[in-house]
Amino acid sequence: MKLNVILEPSDEGGYTVYVPSLRGCISEGDNIEDALNNIKEAIELYLES
Repeated sequence: MKLNVILEPSDEGGYTVYVPSLRGCISEGDNIEDALNNIKEAIELYLES
């Protein structure tokens, strides 16, 4: 399954990332790599529930 994610710089530093097609599926990270790893985990948890 492929999902589009939106990655945005956060005002506080780091990045916020979310999945528009999965309402409420959002995460963040100190850098792009962390943010993308965190959203992968968030997607897995979202789909399990």
